[in-house]
Amino acid sequence: MDSLDDVIRRSGADAYVAFGSSQNADIRYLTRFRTEDPVVYIKKPGEKGVMVIGQMEYERATRESIAAVMTRSEAGLLDIMKEESVMQRAYARMIARYVGSHILVPASFPYGIGHELEALCNVTLDPGSVGTARAIKSDDEIDKIRSVQSATDLAMDQAISLIKASRPIKGVLYHDGQVVTSEKVRSLVHKTLMDHGCHAIDTIITCGKDTALPHALGSGPLMESEPIVIDMFPADDLTGYFTDMTRTVTRGEPAVELIEMYNAVREAQDLGMSLVKHGASGSSVHQAVADMFAEKGYGTNSEGFTHNLGHGVGLEVHEQPTLGPAGGSLAAGNVVTVEPGLYYRDIGGVRLENTGAVTQTGFDSFTQFCREFIIR
Repeated sequence: MDSLDDVIRRSGADAYVAFGSSQNADIRYLTRFRTEDPVVYIKKPGEKGVMVIGQMEYERATRESIAAVMTRSEAGLLDIMKEESVMQRAYARMIARYVGSHILVPASFPYGIGHELEALCNVTLDPGSVGTARAIKSDDEIDKIRSVQSATDLAMDQAISLIKASRPIKGVLYHDGQVVTSEKVRSLVHKTLMDHGCHAIDTIITCGKDTALPHALGSGPLMESEPIVIDMFPADDLTGYFTDMTRTVTRGEPAVELIEMYNAVREAQDLGMSLVKHGASGSSVHQAVADMFAEKGYGTNSEGFTHNLGHGVGLEVHEQPTLGPAGGSLAAGNVVTVEPGLYYRDIGGVRLENTGAVTQTGFDSFTQFCREFIIR
């Protein structure tokens, strides 16, 4: 894999420049620093990357970041701002002064600053080099994702335990005299994750025909004998690394069609996990699962298996590589999901999802939680 230095030299640029807070996964990866305020990251070939940051964060950044640290004053920004009232133009002048005449920027670079930079120097768009580098995880990164998954397994256990402890009254699930709702289960999941140093947003808890909508958030009462999809994708509070996990359960006796769908999805997940390894293509793994569903009579268009088999996970919940029609070669160190699903508007949906690492010989699943559909 090419280093960022190689990419900069090949582009003919003087430096690579990125801008953003640590919510930008590339910035977080390049600096290993967490901040809500935007920073400028500058990498010249053969030199350590430099992060330009506010004075209030300077000392903390020198302790925590893998990048060299420079204050905005040291970089000349404050002096420029005395004569330049447009902030984007001030940043552009600072960057051009520090870097030179040719700059390589990522696709996430702010248009306003980029537009001002184009008046000062040559700007080239990077093809996604940092995202490609992020796709291969170090042992330390893998340990961080595995840790988040351990907390996620615990949160899933809390959610399913609540559903298992419920009792149906006229088709609605109750626990301790109160209706069990999507909101109640979601709150329990989020609290459990918080107790283990993780956070989650938009955790999916759907029931009944809403489960046929893969990314519906879910609301209201959970029902007896209906599919319940629980999909959580939390991140570690400190490291920023995500995981992704889905289970589908039902409290009671579901329709035969749902049982058959669940069994097919579980078999598809087993097949997908068995095919993931170094050198396999994401497209071929996806197609093998799609073919298996087709052989069982399930569609792969507007209903049935309607999405990619999986995706990369890291500092973003969806990143490279892809297990789908456009998926390229998988490599040891990739962390990916395997998440087949079937969705029918008149029946509901079923999805199972594990996250794990691609190895030379197979798929090392971090997800250890059991796959049980009917809970009694």
